[in-house]
Amino acid sequence: MGLVEELAEYEKARDECHLTVEQLRAALFGPAPALFGHVAELDGRIVGCALWFLNFSTWEGVHGIWLEDLYVQPALRGSGLGTELLTALAVECRERGYARLEWSVLDWNAPSIAFYRSLGATGMDEWTTFRLTGAALAELGS
Repeated sequence: MGLVEELAEYEKARDECHLTVEQLRAALFGPAPALFGHVAELDGRIVGCALWFLNFSTWEGVHGIWLEDLYVQPALRGSGLGTELLTALAVECRERGYARLEWSVLDWNAPSIAFYRSLGATGMDEWTTFRLTGAALAELGS
């Protein structure tokens, strides 16, 4: 939970993070988990995480992984922990026959963009993400 809050702070959106420990626990460990996670540990402390869920490619006909959050504490960036977390997800994809590993990154986050490109990831620059939330979601849903 602390790492999610740190990530929200890093992304300059701490006031938008309303997740509770109970919600995170239920999503990860409830009867029907909807969220999965990998953690990076150093000397018994959790210092990084990758939180993800399944998506589905109708063109490929198989699942993929949507990486919702990737976070390594600032003092440990560049240590290889981020690469290890993404490698673990790539292994999940390969072993389960998933077609892709996808995520989004804020356009101002140049260090992360450079890191992802160094691993061979490509930007989906022709795509624009849309979101319905709050009043607009409630209105459309009613």
